[in-house]
Amino acid sequence: MKPENQKYSFHELVEIMSRLRDPDTGCPWDLQQDFKTIAPYTLEEAYEVADAIDRNDMTDLCEELGDLLLQPVYHAQMAFEASYFSIDDVVDSVARKMVERHPHVFGDARAESPEDVNAIWDEKKLKSQKKPNGKKASALDGVTQSLPALLKAQKLQSKAAKVGFEWPKIENVLDKLEEELCELRDACRSGTLEQKMDEIGDVFFVLVNLARMLGINSEEALRQCNNKFERRFRGLESELTAHGQKLTEITLKDMTEAWNRQKEEEKIYFKTDA
Repeated sequence: MKPENQKYSFHELVEIMSRLRDPDTGCPWDLQQDFKTIAPYTLEEAYEVADAIDRNDMTDLCEELGDLLLQPVYHAQMAFEASYFSIDDVVDSVARKMVERHPHVFGDARAESPEDVNAIWDEKKLKSQKKPNGKKASALDGVTQSLPALLKAQKLQSKAAKVGFEWPKIENVLDKLEEELCELRDACRSGTLEQKMDEIGDVFFVLVNLARMLGINSEEALRQCNNKFERRFRGLESELTAHGQKLTEITLKDMTEAWNRQKEEEKIYFKTDA
């Protein structure tokens, strides 16, 4: 273990991972892992980075970024052991991609706005994509199948919009949302569980499309809403506990009034804080 005033390097992190996976002297838990067992940790660490950013906690962010950094090192070590690729190949691949897709920085191309940069990126990405054998290329190619549903919906819609499959106005999307809500109401009254699920899915999809057209990341919007709900509900619990009340012993009306007080207190706090 190094003293606190001496920092480990990236190379040393790679060496640490190699020792953890050493067949003779490594860690029994690490030696049992494979790509599939580590993948859930990779996703979890990415979400924990996002959570630290949401909380604006830079100390946690530093730690969580370290945990996330370990994930490609871990996967690359397992790949190296199987003679697939090494961490150096991973670094080289992404570095080459960044240089190749930023000709306005590393070459002679010009980009005056973020929109210009996106156009260059999309053009370079399209040229570099490998077409599936025997399959016709689709405008939807490149969307990862395992993405969270909201994020995947937004990426699918963005891909379709780039080839013209797009509502011309926000009002068109709002009209479509009203139409889908009416269909959901009908399904709730007399539809099967499968029909209700289908209509709820349609409502979600239109809402994601609306968010995208407004320039809002739907995954981020829902995450912020989750955080808001948790913050207010915990405040509600604290208030009731302070008055000797239990959630299981009061009416919905009492809980709603306590909830509304939390909302009002937040308005005062954030106005004062600003």
